[in-house]
Amino acid sequence: MTNEIPSLDTERLTLRGHRVADFADSFAMWANPEVTRFIGGKPFSEADCWARVLRHVGHWSLLGFGCWVARDKASGRFVGEVGFMNLKREIEPAFHGTPEIGWALDPWAHGRGLATEAVRAVLAWGDARFGDARTVCLVDPGNEPSLRVAAKCGYAEFGRTTYKGDPVVLFERRGATSAREVAGRSGRA
Repeated sequence: MTNEIPSLDTERLTLRGHRVADFADSFAMWANPEVTRFIGGKPFSEADCWARVLRHVGHWSLLGFGCWVARDKASGRFVGEVGFMNLKREIEPAFHGTPEIGWALDPWAHGRGLATEAVRAVLAWGDARFGDARTVCLVDPGNEPSLRVAAKCGYAEFGRTTYKGDPVVLFERRGATSAREVAGRSGRA
């Protein structure tokens, strides 16, 4: 099965599928301890990052969803990666088969609202693709910025557990229903 990766545009970002030319930017981000502090706790090796990029491409090919590279529209600068995955995590409670959203941004892009902008674009695509189906995410309880992004994007906590020995907060969202609820609370339709 081969699926074309759609491009998404927001006010400030373009999201598109990974290309080999993106690898240096992706590796630089994942090798940065500031980025991985709450995602595994240690910088990724070049081989680990390459496997991650191949996994993103494989998601699209096999499952019809995956991660995008986010770039700044005005400059073309690498912002980060965001999208849906099925990682078959060994975690309780299990959520196998449920799309899991994740995001990581290069440190220069932190604190600018770009994560929320990118996640909202991906969720709009997901709402069209998955309907009212449940999606999940997990966030380190110390990662305040990502906890805020999850909340702004309609995710509600459904549990706390550990993953690979580290504490995580589990969040869930129900497709278009959650989007309407968030819009209603913010006064937007």
